[in-house]
Amino acid sequence: MIPTELHAHQPELSGFAAGEVLLVAKPLGWTSFDVVNKVRFAIRHAQPDGAKIKVGHAGTLDPLATGLLILATGKATRQLETFQGLDKVYSGTLTLGQTTPSYDGETPPTPPVPTGHLDLDQVRAAAATLTGALAQIPPVYSAIKTGGKPSYRAARKGNAPELPPRSVRVDQFQILDLVDAEARFVVHCSKGTYIRSLVHDLGQLLGVGAWLSSLQRDAIGPYALRDARDLDQTLAYIAATALPPRHESQP
Repeated sequence: MIPTELHAHQPELSGFAAGEVLLVAKPLGWTSFDVVNKVRFAIRHAQPDGAKIKVGHAGTLDPLATGLLILATGKATRQLETFQGLDKVYSGTLTLGQTTPSYDGETPPTPPVPTGHLDLDQVRAAAATLTGALAQIPPVYSAIKTGGKPSYRAARKGNAPELPPRSVRVDQFQILDLVDAEARFVVHCSKGTYIRSLVHDLGQLLGVGAWLSSLQRDAIGPYALRDARDLDQTLAYIAATALPPRHESQP
């Protein structure tokens, strides 16, 4: 469910044009834009007059990531910039001993190298050095634009651009456990932090490489994934909320 404070300032819940904020759990394989399009279509379809209503999201999640998306409709889209600036919490798994060009599972990993010499304390110590204020280089397989086009387009053609470092802040990079070459982790960070790059940098520090094998966004500021609806629930909510009550006609 959506926390009460998210729409305490809104008019009636049926007012998608007036503005609503929706917490949505993004499914695996969907882009953030896919979710926005699906919700936008559902809202338009549910309006008696089929009116177009603006819908946007407050921070992209990669297709291979799951977790919290904050969507806003109508006049509430003015709040998106505020949501985008909030800190984030992520959890996931990383695989040591390999790298991928995209830093995640979008591209094939390199052949594995031995990681048996690493223990949990060593991995935790290396992760701890990747906290605080960082100058982070984003992955070339990202939507960051160079020459007016997303970087990933050039990377997929073998012409990966050089991206300048970005100033980010990582408050916590906690390694929860290590089983063989796979570690579970939690990250608390500022906006603009690429978890893929953080994992890649950890692998470089350990001398064995690493790639992001799963990722979930658990929170954006005070808004938590546990309070979000999944996509089907969101669409059902839109259908039930946007349409006025219908009176069944008598046969």
